[in-house]
Amino acid sequence: MANRIVKVFPRFERFWHWTQMALIFVLIFTGFGLNGVHGLIPFRMAVTLHTVAALVLLAVWIFATFWLFTTGTWKQFLPKVEGMLEVARFYAWGVFKGEEHPYRKIFWRKHNPLQAATYFALKWMVFPAIWGTGLVYLAYNFWEPLPNAVFLLKIVANLHLLAAYVIVTFVILHVYLLTVGHGFREHVKPMVTGFDEIELTPEQEAYLEQNEPWRLKH
Repeated sequence: MANRIVKVFPRFERFWHWTQMALIFVLIFTGFGLNGVHGLIPFRMAVTLHTVAALVLLAVWIFATFWLFTTGTWKQFLPKVEGMLEVARFYAWGVFKGEEHPYRKIFWRKHNPLQAATYFALKWMVFPAIWGTGLVYLAYNFWEPLPNAVFLLKIVANLHLLAAYVIVTFVILHVYLLTVGHGFREHVKPMVTGFDEIELTPEQEAYLEQNEPWRLKH
């Protein structure tokens, strides 16, 4: 295995990441305002911004999902049990003792087992939950005549809020983990430039040199 600087994050993936980040922060800010945590913007404006940001993010996620499956990148998010306990132990204990990260990135596996499991849960459980409840909430005028509609609306709202707090927790942990190990700048840089240091087998290195030389930084 050889360590090489490889372009592992294509342009669309970086665009998707930073657009998603900006829209999620808008949703968190306006969501806190709608729930009375702050009064920095008027309620009506918060509703409008929250709704528009949510719909734009939904559109981005639809395109991103299409891209993931057409490019085969979805395989990066399949969780693996192997190595997960070692990574969890590192974040809970080893990082505070200056230990080396137990996971080494490889060409077709840029996410460590804990990252892959987290992203898998977010994409297939938390995100569908928040989108489903949000769309049902927006469509309340259509099902308002149903019996116990107000009670059902409270359930939908609380499920939406629960999913939102799970995402807020993920964002906090995500930002925190960017500060451990090699440091914030080194963790963020690959998602800006697209290039990261990973391990390549001789076969992978030869394939990239021959067929996709633009991926390799010499």
